Amino acid sequence: MFRALKHQVNVLESVATSSFSAWRGCLVVKAVPQPEKPLILFDIEACPFCRKVREALTALHLDAEIRPCPKGGRIFRAEAEAVGGKKQFPLLVDQNTGETLYESDAIVEYLFRQYANRPVPGYYKGKSWQTALGAAGSAASELRGMRARPAKRPAQTLHLWSFEGSPFSRLVRERLCEFEIPYTLHNLGKEHWTEIGPAVQRIKPGPYEPEAGGKRDAFFQAHGRVQVPYLEDPNTGQKLFESARILAYLEKEYAM
Repeated sequence: MFRALKHQVNVLESVATSSFSAWRGCLVVKAVPQPEKPLILFDIEACPFCRKVREALTALHLDAEIRPCPKGGRIFRAEAEAVGGKKQFPLLVDQNTGETLYESDAIVEYLFRQYANRPVPGYYKGKSWQTALGAAGSAASELRGMRARPAKRPAQTLHLWSFEGSPFSRLVRERLCEFEIPYTLHNLGKEHWTEIGPAVQRIKPGPYEPEAGGKRDAFFQAHGRVQVPYLEDPNTGQKLFESARILAYLEKEYAM
């Protein structure tokens, strides 16, 4: 009972985090083709500057290989320093162009210019007051996803279907970051305003029908529904919906 209550409290905290971020990272601005080689993001889930980059990835429907670098982490922080020259996050590595970028605003500008061939929309441009709101958003979630916890290292990268503004998905990303578990982030942002709302009660009434030919349509054809978070672990064969189930699985399988 206590665990279920705590989870609901954490969900409400995550809703507050999304609210402080003005719910950016929910709707797709422009769905762009996936690059030939995956983008690599060295990331701290609770960092408000990293959050801005993940919001842009959702806005463009871009997937990425996430290398969690929580404070106190011992797995990817040294690799990030070797790649970029300093332990500063976010750090984006684009294997397609050879670009290695720090600074969230520079990364967001690069992503929109390189992959959408357009300037950054006003909604995603950096503003002076966003830093304070971003920090408040991280505080609202008790800074989960900021510091490393002892965990086993999987042999193969996990796969997470998510979008940045999803409060339920954030809870899973926080745990993956704390455990320093690398994962492929498959962005599954909402492709139309009628998709706003939870999976069970979207704005548009009636049976859910994703836009034909999109990433959500492909997911729907494979699973019969579009719901995040969804986790696949190739190390164990587990395939899970529902944040509470996924968190319980990660604790059982990887916590030390």
